[in-house]
Amino acid sequence: MRRFSFRPGLTLRGRKFKGLRGFAGKPFHPPLTDVPIGAYTIVAGLDVLSKILQNHHPLTTELYKAGTFTMWGGAIVSVFTALTGFWDWWRSSDAGTQARRTINAHAWTMITATVLVVVDLIYRTWVYDTNPHVPVRVLLLSLVIFGLITVGGTLGGELTYDYGFNVETAGDSPVWAKSELDVMPDGSTRGGPTPVQPG
Repeated sequence: MRRFSFRPGLTLRGRKFKGLRGFAGKPFHPPLTDVPIGAYTIVAGLDVLSKILQNHHPLTTELYKAGTFTMWGGAIVSVFTALTGFWDWWRSSDAGTQARRTINAHAWTMITATVLVVVDLIYRTWVYDTNPHVPVRVLLLSLVIFGLITVGGTLGGELTYDYGFNVETAGDSPVWAKSELDVMPDGSTRGGPTPVQPG
């Protein structure tokens, strides 16, 4: 009896190619988001450690530098993440729908985080590049970025796990269930009449 099945998950043959959106069942955007989200989370942790240990440990400078390199890595990959996300927004969602509104909230949250990442990198690379530990304003930026990506990532997860956006189960379901209302987890709606409950 076989216990593992790798081929269906790793095979692209037979999947429809959708350009920057990726392949049917294998969209490009979700896996790319792991890199910037992971990087910015690590940066926040490194900066907190650099601040806590600033007077007691020789590694504080290395922690701060490591945060800078990690931030650059996340920022570079986020360019491709944003491009594929934009293509999903443009080609896979319709204006006025629940999915589009959630994508808008996700996108603007992540765009705000990205603008702050650019500011953070300017501080780290050209203003405070010789600091022995993380400056307070850089630490605060890193923590705000972490908060924003947490909210943005939650909204992105909502699209996948609650709405089924770009989820295609063996080709027998639509890319996402269209709704013009905000359907809440308890089945109620926001922005329109509450559906009549059976019984």
